[in-house]
Amino acid sequence: MASQHTSKQRLALAICDFLSTSATDGTLTAEDKDSVDVAVNCIAESFKVDPADKDAVKAAVGTQSLMSIYSVYEKLKASTGASGATPAASGISGSAAPPTEEQKKEAEGLKSKGNSAMAQKDYATAIDLYTQALKLHPSNAVFLSNRAAAHSAAKDHASARIDAEAAVAVDPSYTKAWSRLGLARFAIGDAKGAMEAYSKGIEYEGSGGSEAMKKGYETAKRRVEEMQAEEVSLPRTSPGAGPGDGASGMPDLSNLASMFGGGGGAGGAGGMPDLSSIMSNPMFASMAQNFMSNPDLMNNLMSNPRLREMANQFSSGGGMPDLNSLMSDPNVAEMARNMMGGGGAPGGPPGGNQNNSGQ
Repeated sequence: MASQHTSKQRLALAICDFLSTSATDGTLTAEDKDSVDVAVNCIAESFKVDPADKDAVKAAVGTQSLMSIYSVYEKLKASTGASGATPAASGISGSAAPPTEEQKKEAEGLKSKGNSAMAQKDYATAIDLYTQALKLHPSNAVFLSNRAAAHSAAKDHASARIDAEAAVAVDPSYTKAWSRLGLARFAIGDAKGAMEAYSKGIEYEGSGGSEAMKKGYETAKRRVEEMQAEEVSLPRTSPGAGPGDGASGMPDLSNLASMFGGGGGAGGAGGMPDLSSIMSNPMFASMAQNFMSNPDLMNNLMSNPRLREMANQFSSGGGMPDLNSLMSDPNVAEMARNMMGGGGAPGGPPGGNQNNSGQ
């Protein structure tokens, strides 16, 4: 019975299969299932088909599904659009007839000319010739893959990715397309996607894959590992913050003191700390900004006997005092908190996406 279905009946079965799958795979909500069931029954009754006939559905969609078939169409449409051709000009439409033998022969000739242009490093001409070949035979994975290679050679890796993705969608067993997809993805900064493409290429090549494919996979894998290591090494909290901080979010003042040389460092020996390195720290830059914008802080600072003692000692050549003991003074600690704006050190988790390096 399945072989007796017309093209339109097979399409109706594919649509019913897509709707039924969408109602069970999480695409649609449970509330929509009743409506989908009604639609499936209406389509089945109108086209005189039985969606429950698994053999008929398999004959209609083969090893693919309506969604995967449409995905191929979208990729082909995008790939021809990348080079300025319209879907109509490329022969891609729902009712387009397959290319004739004469068209296939002409397309092969254009591909050969494109290969010659590639050998001469005339990438623009090669892209144009492959595009002409695709107008005659739009679903040819070799033509798409070759144009992807030409785009990559011309440093247009975004267009290369589109063509390579279309090529593997048309013919997943064409391993050159997986290799070119891996290269394009890696070049635009998608190392994980490149790794996946090379992995697929190795899978289809069999026997552990070719040396070139394995090398591409290892290169992409190393980059993924590097990015993961970079992400792990990025600070997640403000400098000096820890579980022993006060309720106000004040950083560990013993660390702050050690940066000034307290507790036996250079400052305690009578040396002046490196103020340029200190002020490059965002925490101290914020403190300085708050300090300069608040005159009351200056008055409180100069009226504190401990700080006056520190200033006298420093001016007489006695060096910096031990700031660990200085910070034990609650008044000094409170002023430090005020200079920090009442909270922890500024900055927090770094912004930006580290994974975008290379884009």
